[in-house]
Amino acid sequence: MAGAVKSYETASGRRWEVRYRKPDGAQTRKRGFKTKRDAETYAAGVVVSKATGDYVDPARGRITIGELSTAWLRKKSGLKPSSYHSIEVAWTVHVEPRWGHIAVKDVTASAVETWIQDMVEGVAPVTRKRETKQTTGGRSASVVLRALGVLAGILDDAQRDRRIHRNPARGLENLPRKTAKKDRRYLSDAEAAAFAKAVADPVRGPLVIFLAYTGLRWGEAVGLRVRDLNTVRRRVHVRQNAVEVDGEIEIGEPKTWERRSVPYPAFLATTLRGLAKGKGPDAYLFAGDLGGVIRRPKTDEDSGSWFRAAQTAAGIERLTIHDLRHTAASLAISAGAHVKAVQRMLGHKSAAMTLDTYADLFEDDLDDVAVRMDERGREAAAVALASLAA
Repeated sequence: MAGAVKSYETASGRRWEVRYRKPDGAQTRKRGFKTKRDAETYAAGVVVSKATGDYVDPARGRITIGELSTAWLRKKSGLKPSSYHSIEVAWTVHVEPRWGHIAVKDVTASAVETWIQDMVEGVAPVTRKRETKQTTGGRSASVVLRALGVLAGILDDAQRDRRIHRNPARGLENLPRKTAKKDRRYLSDAEAAAFAKAVADPVRGPLVIFLAYTGLRWGEAVGLRVRDLNTVRRRVHVRQNAVEVDGEIEIGEPKTWERRSVPYPAFLATTLRGLAKGKGPDAYLFAGDLGGVIRRPKTDEDSGSWFRAAQTAAGIERLTIHDLRHTAASLAISAGAHVKAVQRMLGHKSAAMTLDTYADLFEDDLDDVAVRMDERGREAAAVALASLAA
């Protein structure tokens, strides 16, 4: 039985309703159809959805995005502190003001697209407390896409739990695109040495050289403990990272493939032994004030940080801290390191990722391939080519 279709009178005229039973046997109804045919079509759709297991109870779609957000955010709490902080900020600043009070069944693709465009153009969303839109600075593609990812993730849960038929935040067109990253900076050996010397600090100077020759991320390097230093094999063991999140230092564990043993050049051996001397195994190798973690310095021109001041003193073009990691990759590849060795040194998930990231640094390898193939096949190929030309 498709369900009972009955008419009823309203101030606006006759309307139709469908009474039917849900899969659990409970009786319910759907009202407001303007024609009997519309009501019968809906009733037939209910029968099909129940038979195929695709039935969605309209009452379950009344839950709001805000009510579902708590469980979704809890699932993300296992991420790195910095990653979770970015998601939490996206929810608080962009998603919750616009969607927190909206029922999941009332979210439409067109409304999501309008919200995205408002963020791109810097138009503040209309909320319960603010009924007029205000223009602020436009948001970057990264910020917009992260906010969309939060909303889409919450709606994924709603769809999986049969609260909505489909996720209106997925499959959208004309999304903002991330702009190409700025060209990487690769320091030469002389530039790295000049930069470290200009730092003029017995801990931060060696840290700069260490980053430029090992490729560790900032948080991995400043999170190293004395126990992570193996002076016999000249290696450091990356077991944790120290990241500043919202003004606080968070100590976390790297991803599985980021936990690794990284060699360091012999010229760093004496310095690293000196930094570890007299410290307990749990002390930081590169210790900041009062033995704590060295905070990541700002690198913009007007920051006044020691990092930026040293660049200026050394006459080096502006670079970021991450450029020291790029420098390590460049120096290793120019020294003849295999891509798998560079992958392990940098803690990339795969060699493909290393190649994709530093494809420009492997260009010389193509010339080497041509030279070696010439040496190997020159004699035989020359004979064959001569016979073809005769």
